[in-house]
Amino acid sequence: MNWKSEYSAKVVSADKALKVVKSGDRVVLAHACGEPLDLVAALVGRAADLRGVEIVHMVAMGAGEYAKPEYAESFYHNSLFTGASTRAAVNEGRGDYTPVFFHEIPDLFLKGYLPPDVVLVHLSPPDRHGFCSFGISVDYTKPATSVAKTVIAQVNPNMPRTHGDSFIHISDIDYIVESEQPIIELPPPKMGPVEEAIGRNIASLVDDGSCLQLGIGGIPDAVLLFLHEKNDLGIHTEMFSEGVVELYEQGVITNRCKAIHTDKMVATFLMGTRRLYDFVDDNPAVNMFPVDYINDPYVIGQNDKVVAINSAIEVDLMGQVVADSIGPLQFTGIGGQVDFMRGAARSRGGKAVIALPSTARHGEVSRIVARIADGAAVTTMRADVDYVVTEHGIAKLKGKMLRDRARALLAIADPRFRDQIADEIDRLHGGDWLTTRQGA
Repeated sequence: MNWKSEYSAKVVSADKALKVVKSGDRVVLAHACGEPLDLVAALVGRAADLRGVEIVHMVAMGAGEYAKPEYAESFYHNSLFTGASTRAAVNEGRGDYTPVFFHEIPDLFLKGYLPPDVVLVHLSPPDRHGFCSFGISVDYTKPATSVAKTVIAQVNPNMPRTHGDSFIHISDIDYIVESEQPIIELPPPKMGPVEEAIGRNIASLVDDGSCLQLGIGGIPDAVLLFLHEKNDLGIHTEMFSEGVVELYEQGVITNRCKAIHTDKMVATFLMGTRRLYDFVDDNPAVNMFPVDYINDPYVIGQNDKVVAINSAIEVDLMGQVVADSIGPLQFTGIGGQVDFMRGAARSRGGKAVIALPSTARHGEVSRIVARIADGAAVTTMRADVDYVVTEHGIAKLKGKMLRDRARALLAIADPRFRDQIADEIDRLHGGDWLTTRQGA
């Protein structure tokens, strides 16, 4: 049977394909904007017939219907990174969170920690050789398909065909559901003066020839606003969006100084608008790879001058970073922050940056704190932290003793809170700790 005949034989409706799911199965969903919404809707439509189906997902960009209270008996959400549509389920007991570094998520499937019964993926149409592309969600999605008992693919001409290690052959798919559903889009975030000030501070750390990792949100996008005068930047990142496209088209990003994947932008997933998806479609300048490669600190560190930019919820005066919980409540996940912090540390001339506004709740509380909130989890250890940046400046922590770290971080806290934070750290240590010379 040639691949075209095999393809036709596997095409079914979403409802028929999802009948393969049984009570107690573990179902893995493709990630973020690559979520196959038609398949997820068909799965939720079977809720009355199912009990105890475990849904494993990272960032959920769809509606997350399976996480709603009315489906609690049918579905249990195992979150690898909570998002807006799944956060309540995790914190209210209809699901839970699995702490894991992003680059190690494929091992959860490949090594049998979370063996998948069914994987739901979202693919481009096959090329003339019968290969579909995972498009904007390669990450853990491709590795999961390699060990799944059943692979169900939503094949969609709106999914861009991306290059790299991003392909699956028709013969490795069990059911095909054709769809022309629009790909989920993430609109550009809003940026205010605080984000712009942070972006300007971070941009001052970026040298010509640097290789960038950018996270999600207003701060990474703000950094891109201030890089137009730089030269020969490169991209090795877990994800990117429209701002990178603009700098590439202007010739700021050339990738020519990268030691690996020279002349190529590499990533593991993408989130953005149709402009981004059209840019990456069949574009040899963009290569996508599974996350156990892209986020491997050893791989990251092979490039020189890696600048890794990640965010935080709060940072204490020792440099401990809380980025995925608010007190005991799970807010997001570890994601790739530690992967890239350690990768940048391996890089010759690398810089690992934690960026955050100095305050939260409309200026009512400081995000630079004497101690982290009760119940909060440390995402990034103090020994991994290099730079911390707020709108008030840059604190260089690598190589500094505890008191020097505290002073540097106080200097970039909101001025209204500095005395309060200093008094609290002294009380914690039972005296004038902050003003006592180390070793005196």
